[in-house]
Amino acid sequence: MKWNGRVQLTLGLVIMTFSVVCSAEESRSQAQPKLTPQQTALVEKASAQEKYVVKVVRQHAPLVQTYIQHMEPDPKLDRVPSSDLYMLGRVSFDRTFSDSLYNKNTPKKGMLSGSGRFLDRLSKEFSMQYSPNGFMGMMFVDTSEFDSQHYDFAYVKNEFLGDVRTMVFDVQPKAHLGMGRFIGRIWIEDEGGNIVRFTGTFSGGTRRSLYFHFDSWRGNVQQGIWLPTAVYVQDQDFRAQTFFWGYALKVPTTGSSDNESITVENAADNSDTSQDMSPLQAERHWSDQTERNVLDRLTQAGLLANPSDFDQVLETVTNNVIIGNKLNLASPIHCRVMLTSSLESVAIGNTIILSKGLIDVLPYEEDLAAVLSFQLAHIALGHEIDTRYAFNDRLLFPDESTLQRLAMNHTPEQNEEAARKGAELFRNSVYQDKLANVGLFLQQLTATEQRLPALLTPRVGDSLLNPSGQPWLADMMKGTPTLQVDNLQQIAALPLGSHLKIDPWSDTVVQVHVHAEAMVSPRDKMPFQVTPIYYRLAKYHPATATTPGTTTANVVTPASK
Repeated sequence: MKWNGRVQLTLGLVIMTFSVVCSAEESRSQAQPKLTPQQTALVEKASAQEKYVVKVVRQHAPLVQTYIQHMEPDPKLDRVPSSDLYMLGRVSFDRTFSDSLYNKNTPKKGMLSGSGRFLDRLSKEFSMQYSPNGFMGMMFVDTSEFDSQHYDFAYVKNEFLGDVRTMVFDVQPKAHLGMGRFIGRIWIEDEGGNIVRFTGTFSGGTRRSLYFHFDSWRGNVQQGIWLPTAVYVQDQDFRAQTFFWGYALKVPTTGSSDNESITVENAADNSDTSQDMSPLQAERHWSDQTERNVLDRLTQAGLLANPSDFDQVLETVTNNVIIGNKLNLASPIHCRVMLTSSLESVAIGNTIILSKGLIDVLPYEEDLAAVLSFQLAHIALGHEIDTRYAFNDRLLFPDESTLQRLAMNHTPEQNEEAARKGAELFRNSVYQDKLANVGLFLQQLTATEQRLPALLTPRVGDSLLNPSGQPWLADMMKGTPTLQVDNLQQIAALPLGSHLKIDPWSDTVVQVHVHAEAMVSPRDKMPFQVTPIYYRLAKYHPATATTPGTTTANVVTPASK
């Protein structure tokens, strides 16, 4: 049988391509120097430790939050977010991880127009299922076969990640092992053999585009235990940040309460039994009981951070407003941090709660004072929460129902009244001369409203925006400078992650301290944006009470001008 020229040419190209691939594989094998005995021993230790990490995570049910921004080109800012997606839930190995857990007030699809394919793909890839190409795969290098029988290791260098000394290896799966094998770079701390960071993707042959590229970090949450803490994903036209916390929480049981999972230590009896309560005292005591119950339930569900030193920072700013206005309040005001990235705030009884995401994006202390004034106004005006939660049995529901069952947001009428009162409180405080910065933040917020609805949708409390899309505190924008994108001296809002980091074991927050980088172009501003994650790692030291996996941070007030 004779072959025509086209068939001969095609066959020749196939043979040539096959030869090139084989030659590349052979060259790769020959180019990789053999590991030293010390390096081999560390890789073997890392293999054993990776199995241990999987075992530890299986014994817990940490919360996982993923926030995704779809990026598009911009002539001045290079790339800006055009739409977003938010998911919050728990890791589960024995059933599908539903991305609807903890959801509330999901943005309407119309607000994300133009992103159908993007959201459809992300919904499939971040389906929260424990499978080789699923989201949870980014927590681990390989759950069962990460060893020299299945992977090739090439030593790269020694490198410090913060205070932790590591050996860096490039990793590739051996041939013919199928899809879903990790390919990239790993950092192994050289004492315990724990993988503390790994970057790359999963192998997939011609379907490699199914897998995202990611940078996965771990923290030394307890002695000898390094667990997943954060993942940064960047691929094609989107970016995402994922954070894990709540490892110390009790594994939830579907259909039952988790109220028994929290132990209150050093509890003191502050009751006064020497006299009876007046009706007014009884009413206030009833409200206080409601406040305690709700705060405890939010903490048990892993949504509210445990008390930390940063609460005192918030309370100091709040007291500055109280003193300036000579407010006479029935009880002291307390402040707490919610661990979610959505921008929101709420007053529950005499406790003001601000989300981590909101605190992160506020550039100056006066911006913080404005938001706190808004919720302080709710308290001063007597906008109390539903006191039916004084009955503890009303809080006996599964964690995943928390956001549906605890409606803490105020009514639009209450928010309108609080906005007027809050602006008054701010103008009578020590921050009155810095109203211009607050106005710039609110202008940036307004400019972002259409593009980031998921970030601006509250999960527990009050939105920063009214139903028309304007800030509740719009009155503070009057007479303030116009937002100028090209003005490098004008910082209206910061990227996410600018102020706080989470201890994933104790569920507390600690303020980050970074060197201020000089801006050289408008693209350096990145308001409300997702950015790469970088941790300065440290070994766990229980006696020092520092944030596991990170450096010690001295608590100071948020960045001021």
